[in-house]
Amino acid sequence: MIRFNYIYITLLLILAPVVMKGQESDIYEVKKLPVSSRFYNDMAPVVDRDIIYFCSDRRWFGWRNDAALDGRNLYSIYMAERSDSVSYGDVELFSGDLASIADEGPFCFDSDMNRIFFSRTIDISKRARRKISNGNKIGIFIADRTADGWGNVREFIHNDPRWNTGHPSVSSDGRFLYFSSDMTGGQGLSDIYFSENINGEWSEPVNMGNEINSSAADLYPWISPSGELFFASDREGGTGMLDIYSSRFYNGKWMAPVMLPEPVNSPSNDFAYTLGADPSEVYFTSDREGLDDLYRMRSLIVRKTDCNEIVYEKFCYEFEEEYAARIDTLPFEFEWDFDDGSKAKGIRAVHCFDEPGTYIVKLNIIDIITGEVQYNETSLIHEVQRMEQPFIEVKDTLVAGDIADFDASLTNLPGWEIEKYYWNFDDGTAATGLTADKQYRMPGIYNVQLIVTSAPDESGNVRESCVSKIIIVNPEK
Repeated sequence: MIRFNYIYITLLLILAPVVMKGQESDIYEVKKLPVSSRFYNDMAPVVDRDIIYFCSDRRWFGWRNDAALDGRNLYSIYMAERSDSVSYGDVELFSGDLASIADEGPFCFDSDMNRIFFSRTIDISKRARRKISNGNKIGIFIADRTADGWGNVREFIHNDPRWNTGHPSVSSDGRFLYFSSDMTGGQGLSDIYFSENINGEWSEPVNMGNEINSSAADLYPWISPSGELFFASDREGGTGMLDIYSSRFYNGKWMAPVMLPEPVNSPSNDFAYTLGADPSEVYFTSDREGLDDLYRMRSLIVRKTDCNEIVYEKFCYEFEEEYAARIDTLPFEFEWDFDDGSKAKGIRAVHCFDEPGTYIVKLNIIDIITGEVQYNETSLIHEVQRMEQPFIEVKDTLVAGDIADFDASLTNLPGWEIEKYYWNFDDGTAATGLTADKQYRMPGIYNVQLIVTSAPDESGNVRESCVSKIIIVNPEK
């Protein structure tokens, strides 16, 4: 009688935007925030927990009603507290301590919300009101939280009345300050620079070079907690207006910026991108409806915290004829025929099948002296089946810029009426469908998830299963 053991072999993956086929519009939800005014411009959001801060040129009755020399409303910093998933409370002036007769914002906070960096007209004296509109440049100012508000307002040491310096964003460790400026010696109309905090002093600004900047206008930088840089640009290759781009620092240099896909970018101006407290939400500014408004984009595919790593099986089994030992001393040789074109000799044999299926495994006995073969001395119908799991078929290693084919066709979930396949590519993008084409622009290690959902049964119950796979994306050669 043949006895076999299933040898369970897992292929361990060594550590182990954007062009996509299969992406659907219902994966993302973009909505204008209710704090946006129908009559004024609102821009440059900053989100901390349940509070959104932003810049607006709305009239603030009861505090001030100033206008610039050219008649436009001045920008101030405002705030509103989120009351539920869709609503906010009343919009309030952020701080009277920072309000002046000049524009305030865009701005950012340090990681503990005790320091604010904000753009403001450099000269806020009364005589500044009489300057022509382009004669009073923008600079960066810094203020500290005090017991009763904000104080110790001071200029960024590298402000210069000859050019504009603004749109500050400070790294989460407080070490680097990123900003945009039209100072001389740049790549284009305005460039993105950074300054390093060394022993409490900000170093000379460093132009981020042609890896980031272009001959056009590069504005509104935001450095994420993970170190990814987002900014807006009207460079060639975009929509012709401001689009949002991202870049990562890899192997000692910044990678080529990648334009974010729709629905973040549109044919209109899109800029001032930031993440929310919930990592599935991003916030940005767009004038797609006319005025500058605040928008939130939310991914409708939830990334699973409990998702099993996919098991790549080798269908390996050990076969043994338990009665063969009785005649082992006789001049016989044992030959296994595995019904897939492969054979092996010996009382015991380990064989790995390439594919699932039904195989008739046969044991032949060969007389060593005469060469006579006793075919099919014993046989076994052997079923090779796949593990029950969703299945991700894609290369383990990719090259940035190449298009990869993701395929879930080998998913094995018996008894399921599968309704949807969800792909979460771990770079802020997702897709649906049995297959998806994906282009990673940035090198890195990505933990891709495939979430399979069944159609509701008669009782309305829905089943769901998730597997993940590590993908390594190497830099372009």
